[in-house]
Amino acid sequence: MKKILSILGLAFLVLALAACGTGGQTEEETTQGAETTEAKKLVVGASNVPHAEILEQAKPILAEQGIELEIVPFQDYVLPNKALADEEIDANYFQHIPYLKLQMAENDNYDFVNAGGIHIEPIGVYSKKYKSLEELPNGAKIIMSNAVADHGRILTMLQDKGLIKLKEGIDTTAATVDDIVENSKELEFEADVEAGLLPQVYNNDEGDAVLINTNYAIDAGLNPMEDAIAIEGPESPYVNIITVRAGDEGREEVKALVEVLRSEAIQTFIKEEYKGAVVPVSE
Repeated sequence: MKKILSILGLAFLVLALAACGTGGQTEEETTQGAETTEAKKLVVGASNVPHAEILEQAKPILAEQGIELEIVPFQDYVLPNKALADEEIDANYFQHIPYLKLQMAENDNYDFVNAGGIHIEPIGVYSKKYKSLEELPNGAKIIMSNAVADHGRILTMLQDKGLIKLKEGIDTTAATVDDIVENSKELEFEADVEAGLLPQVYNNDEGDAVLINTNYAIDAGLNPMEDAIAIEGPESPYVNIITVRAGDEGREEVKALVEVLRSEAIQTFIKEEYKGAVVPVSE
């Protein structure tokens, strides 16, 4: 009998110690407590330069807020939206608003929203033959990307530089070469090259001038502020944005990401790192 009581006493002591170890919480309560302290994860697809580089700067700041940022790099302009639609990533950071609108118009399954604008990447005109737009000869061959969303932007810039004139009253973001009504130098436009290959076209000395997106220019070792013979002005409406699936713009992690990317620390990094080739926006 004494032996049985001794065993029962020992069992009671073990149970008491277990209860003290969990602070009197049930197993379910303990598990819930662990979940609240676990870092929240946010997976963002991005172009290598400058988007992924900027996100790397945001990663430790978000970690302090309990958010683990995973960056998935992409080399083109198609796969980041496909990955977002397929729920392989939570957000992407590579595109401007006109491109997003075009992509959504062409893909019925793309239900995306702009969670916030972060920076502008001015498009530059590059030439190995000429040092200014004024030097371009009559009939000069101008090479631009096959991304239709960039055509209106490029043509508007060339209009602002005085090389061409577009039809009045049109939506310049959707302009095409068919909308050119004045072309005093009789410039010839070629638009069958993928955007990421434009630096290679420039290095091969093809055409008389090549228009290259800043992210691809920087990634290829070009300095837009020094190597371009002309560059888009800071008034450009083509702000690069954080894009998410509709409804996710209110997620705590998404709002924190946008807030951090617009913070003084990240804006200072953009200004110092890219020296005007990438321009941050605060709202």
